[in-house]
Amino acid sequence: MPLSKEALASQAQINKKFGEGTLVLASEVPERKPLTTGSLSVDIALGGGWPSNQWSEVVGRESSSKTSLAYMTLFANQQRDPEFMALWIAAEAYNTKWAASLGVDNSRVHLASTNNMEKAYEILVRSAETRAYDLLVLDSYPALVADQEEEKDMQDMVVGLGARRTGQFFRKVGSSMGRSLVSEEKPVVGLFINQFRKAIGAFSPQGTPNTTPGGEAKNYAFYSRLELSRTEYIDEPIPGKNMKRRVGQVVKAKAIKNKQAAPHKVASYDFYFENAPQHGFRAGEHDRVKELVTLGVLYDLISRRGSYYDVAGETYKGAEPMVTAIRSDLTLQDELDASIRTAALGDSGVPLNEVEDEQEEAA
Repeated sequence: MPLSKEALASQAQINKKFGEGTLVLASEVPERKPLTTGSLSVDIALGGGWPSNQWSEVVGRESSSKTSLAYMTLFANQQRDPEFMALWIAAEAYNTKWAASLGVDNSRVHLASTNNMEKAYEILVRSAETRAYDLLVLDSYPALVADQEEEKDMQDMVVGLGARRTGQFFRKVGSSMGRSLVSEEKPVVGLFINQFRKAIGAFSPQGTPNTTPGGEAKNYAFYSRLELSRTEYIDEPIPGKNMKRRVGQVVKAKAIKNKQAAPHKVASYDFYFENAPQHGFRAGEHDRVKELVTLGVLYDLISRRGSYYDVAGETYKGAEPMVTAIRSDLTLQDELDASIRTAALGDSGVPLNEVEDEQEEAA
C-alpha cells in the first residue's frame, strides 16, 4: 500500500532536520543475524543466539558455567570468522589456560583488567562506538566498584550507587549499540555476566527470592537474560576402583527475558570441566551430539520407531549405534545442525520445553 502524501512529507521533513535514516519504513530495516552462543539448544531458546547490537545478561549461582558459556561463545564465533575479535573486561581474573582449553584463541581477545566501574563502563562505551570488536564481555558485574565507594571507608554505606551508574551506562551506550536502522554497519554484541543474590527482607512460598546486583534499570536495558543452573553432575567410574569422580554437569539454560523470540524457553547441554576419557570428552568440551540427537528427534529429523532410529537414510537398532555413527561423521553433524536450525527457528509452535524431558530418553 503506497504511503500518503502527508506521511511522505512528514518523513522528508524529519529526515532533513535530524539526518537521513531517522525515519524509515520498518520493512526497510535489515535483519541482524544473532551471534551463536556455542550451544545449539541455547541458540534455539534465544531465537538464534545472542541478539546483535544489543546487551544480554547471563546470570546464575556460582559454578553454573556462566563464564564458560562466554568462552564457548568466543570459540564458536572464532571458528566461524577468522577476523572475529572480542573485548573482555576482566573485573575478575581472566583464566587464559581455561579459555584455551575451551578452544579460545587468546590472541584475538583484548583484555582490560579492572574492577573500577566507571573505567570499565567508559571502555565499553568507546568500544561500542568504534565497532572495533564483534563481542564485548563484562565478567562480572558484582566485582565492579564505583569511585565513590572506593574512596569511602569500609564502615561507610553506599546505597544504590552501582545501580545508578549502571542505569547511566545503559542510557549512554544505547545510541552507540544501534546507530542506524538501515545501514549495513558491523554489528556488535554485549554480554554481562552477573550472579544471583538473596533478596533481603523478601519472602515467597518457595523461599527467599533471588535478585541480581545492579538495580532494576539494567533489567529493562537487557534485550535478553539467560539464567543458568546445574541440574545434575556427570560422574565417571575410576577404573579398577569402586569409586567415581566428578567430570561435568548438565547445564540448564532458561531465557527469563527475550525480546528476540518467545521468552521462558528452556535448553540444556552436558558440559565437561574435567577430562572424561570414558565419555570421550576433554575438559572444556560440551556434548554437541547429544544436543543434535535430542533436537533431531524433537523436530522429526531423526525418526524413532520403537527401538529403531532413522537418520539421513540409515537405520540403527538402538540409540547407542546411532549416536556412535553421528559422533564419527562430522559432515552429518553439520547437516543435522543446519536442518535443526531451519526447523526450529522457522516454527515457533514447537515448545522447546520438551527438550529437557526428552534429553535422557533420546540420547
